[in-house]
Amino acid sequence: MDRRVRHAAMVIRNGGVVAHATEGVFGFACEPRRPDAIVRLRRLKRRPARKGFLLIAAAEEQLEKYCVAIPDRARKSWPGPHTWLVAARPGIARRITGGSDRVAVRITAHRQAAALCRAAGGALISTSANRSNQVPARTYREAVRRFGGIVDYVLPGRSGGLRGPTPIADAATGRIIRA
Repeated sequence: MDRRVRHAAMVIRNGGVVAHATEGVFGFACEPRRPDAIVRLRRLKRRPARKGFLLIAAAEEQLEKYCVAIPDRARKSWPGPHTWLVAARPGIARRITGGSDRVAVRITAHRQAAALCRAAGGALISTSANRSNQVPARTYREAVRRFGGIVDYVLPGRSGGLRGPTPIADAATGRIIRA
């Protein structure tokens, strides 16, 4: 495994925030079981507490502690650039769900993002690398320029071919939440 991915995973496990490439844009990642990291990420993005975060994973098993079940509609689209709202397990931190009874999840098709999840030992919070209501960083160079002095590490990499963040849909109904 790439030493830079291992370093990014260590930063995340220690409560840090990392910028990394995803299917469409650069994102910020942190450990979902670290309240301090989530609070820091929320402040960095200037994101209201009522908005939850999504979780990315390399495999379905990494999502089991966060989801009641993964509907077939979602399962059939993965790995891929499809984020689904699914029923959250009781007790999932409000910091992750935004107070909803659902959680947004994705089995990423981005090779480096999946390697980061494996190296970190599980699902990660991943959200676009931008302040709320601003355009996300799309390249490593842009992520370094905008956030290099703010996050703990910017993992060198290339985003996938999507033109923006992944779409989000309700796994129970198929309704598109974000195109």
